[in-house]
Amino acid sequence: MLHFAAVASPRSAADGSHVTVETRRGDIARLTPDALAGASLVTASALLDVLTRDDVGTLAAACAGAGCPALLTLSVAGRVELTAPHPMDQEITEAFNAHQRRDGLLGPDAVTVAAEVFAEHGATVRLHPSPWRLGPAQAALTEQWLRGWVGAAVEERPELAERADGYLADRLQACAAGELRVVVHHSDLLALCRPVGGAA
Repeated sequence: MLHFAAVASPRSAADGSHVTVETRRGDIARLTPDALAGASLVTASALLDVLTRDDVGTLAAACAGAGCPALLTLSVAGRVELTAPHPMDQEITEAFNAHQRRDGLLGPDAVTVAAEVFAEHGATVRLHPSPWRLGPAQAALTEQWLRGWVGAAVEERPELAERADGYLADRLQACAAGELRVVVHHSDLLALCRPVGGAA
């Protein structure tokens, strides 16, 4: 991923200035303000929900210590809407959310926790919804998402397996027929950290 990020990066910014790319592999749990020195933005997608509270604390402290804003997008919000509703929707959602919270991960609590932690470090925090809206034009993606969503729910609660198989079959059939619409709620977080070095 680091290789592709470097290769695919633009060589000039919107204002025409030169863009340089340097990749480094590291542990976010050990991120320091020094590692972010000179950075103008920390950004990531679908990251917060796979972190622990301690990880988020380290990230927020590093950003605050470097005076670097953070834009963290597409964190799961723990809510899904499927059309038409099915009696198992809520049960699958709850099992999936429990799976996301395994081993101390924040899962659907991530944005709320991150907003609190960044604010504790003096950042101004803005939250914005960023739902996935999947319909007939995104049938292949919807099918892949359904299989992963239900699979994670069953992994968390194996007793759901038999009923979940029927549920998944029904949902996949509706998807293939162009009848299924899904809204997978996500949130974006922007943390504006105070500049360091006395700047206002």
